[in-house]
Amino acid sequence: MRQILFAGVIGMFLTVVGTPLLIKLLARKGYGQFIRDDGPRGHAGKKGTPTMGGISFILATLIAYALTKILTGEEPSFSGLLVLFLMAGMGLVGYLDDYIKIVKRRSLGLRAKAKMAGQLIVGIAFAVLALQFKDSRGLTPASTKLSFVTDFGWSIGPVLFVVWALFMILAMSNGVNLTDGLDGLATGAAVMVFGAYTFIGVWQFQESCARAGDLTNPNACFEVRDPLDLAVVASALMGACFGFLWWNTSPAKIFMGDTGSLALGGALAGLAICSRTEFLMALLGGLFVLITMSVVIQVGSFKMTGKRVFRMAPLQHHFELKGWSEVLVVVRFWIIQGMCVIVGLGLFYAGWAADK
Repeated sequence: MRQILFAGVIGMFLTVVGTPLLIKLLARKGYGQFIRDDGPRGHAGKKGTPTMGGISFILATLIAYALTKILTGEEPSFSGLLVLFLMAGMGLVGYLDDYIKIVKRRSLGLRAKAKMAGQLIVGIAFAVLALQFKDSRGLTPASTKLSFVTDFGWSIGPVLFVVWALFMILAMSNGVNLTDGLDGLATGAAVMVFGAYTFIGVWQFQESCARAGDLTNPNACFEVRDPLDLAVVASALMGACFGFLWWNTSPAKIFMGDTGSLALGGALAGLAICSRTEFLMALLGGLFVLITMSVVIQVGSFKMTGKRVFRMAPLQHHFELKGWSEVLVVVRFWIIQGMCVIVGLGLFYAGWAADK
């Protein structure tokens, strides 16, 4: 369990200390946030704030994971490396998007097709590789069965699995991207979900079929390839995001940009897929789902009726336009996210206890 502690502490230390250096570097290069003209008026003062802050916690997570392995003498797992690959790959797509926004002063960044192509390439690579690398018990990092607390039902096959994995990756990465509109909102929410996955990984390790030797009732234990290492990755992410929040909370000194939001969404999807908790992610990341649905509802309503349901989408801006302060929106949305995590972990435990 030392690995989990080391990863979290190192990740947090690196972002607390390293983010100010990144802020100075980005400010010196003039890499400031481009603010949309149709956004809330209160956001105009944020123009020029350094963006691409996701670089900070992406590097911190990778370094924290590597140093943890060196310090403890433990070998990295394929599951952990695949989640880190997905995080870094999605972060690279986001970085290109941010860079174009800043250099070309174009608020939309990458063209939609180019951005989607980048996400698809990374997502497909992750999904295909996740069905390789069997361990001594024949387990691969991902499973072709759908999952909630554990796998259930029939195998959907490798082709449909790739499609399903892509859907999860795109949904979560764009969900975090939509949530990242207020200082600290997405970062704080992500910290809670990564904390939940740290707990889930430890629990799955303690109750794993490999440790229990219980193969007669697969529902009585967890068939996950590398649960403890997934907890190490989640802890590194939690610590790195927690340290980044010191600088990202209101008034933010730096924004994560698409570099960070796409990376976080990819990491969340990767953890869900590799830990066999795919449908549970919809609850654990409930705030991201809620905000995404607000955009879907807004767009759908306007196209069908010509009327808007919300004053502005995503949902957090609707409440800003109703007169809520930015800090008030963030704190209340954090409370909603916290409730989602509590209920999600409760269902995770209940599902295990029922099968046990």
